[in-house]
Amino acid sequence: MCKYRVIRLSCWNSMILGLATNSQEKKAINLFRKLESSSSLDPDFVSFIGVLTACNHSGLVDSVKEYFSLMTETYNIKPSVQHYSCMVDVLGGTGFLEEPEELIKGMPIPPDAIIWGSLLSSITRFGYAEMAERAARQLNELDPSQTSSFVLMSNVYASSGRYQKAIEQRVVLKQKQIEKVPGCSLIELNGKVHEFVAGGTLHPSTAKIYHALDEMLLQQNE
Repeated sequence: MCKYRVIRLSCWNSMILGLATNSQEKKAINLFRKLESSSSLDPDFVSFIGVLTACNHSGLVDSVKEYFSLMTETYNIKPSVQHYSCMVDVLGGTGFLEEPEELIKGMPIPPDAIIWGSLLSSITRFGYAEMAERAARQLNELDPSQTSSFVLMSNVYASSGRYQKAIEQRVVLKQKQIEKVPGCSLIELNGKVHEFVAGGTLHPSTAKIYHALDEMLLQQNE
């Protein structure tokens, strides 16, 4: 019986999430309400990811707060990073950015790079440079390989007339892009493994390979 209940709830969750992520936010919210009111099941943490996502995509600030409180206070579900991410997204869109920043600081679990990136993206729309610097610092510490923070900070500085700072961010961005290790492809031919890098010239048969590629392109264009 327990297994059957889990399967049934997973079906509800799949439908709610599917609607929420495919521009059917109102239907997703209505389906969540139906799950609460007319089924024998209680929503779980996945159900709330679905309804919070729907509220996020619709910009329903009051609703996202209500469902977050319902989850934590009525159903005693501990919020995950995904739940907090939805909250930060929708609160960040209001322009009152102190609220999502304080929410992140008060999280009982460590915020990840996605959450700080979401806050930074919201901040750049409103040009709060000091707050953007704090978010970018956290994002860079959590994910040193990402480059989006430098693009966003460059835009923030440029919009506030701090052009030297904007240029500095672009210089760092360029350096990080140069340092980035290119992806490679591996193929096995006649028992030997060959490695290829985009734009690479180190393979011993480079000339033959590019000649063959040129011929293939010519045939494709004919």
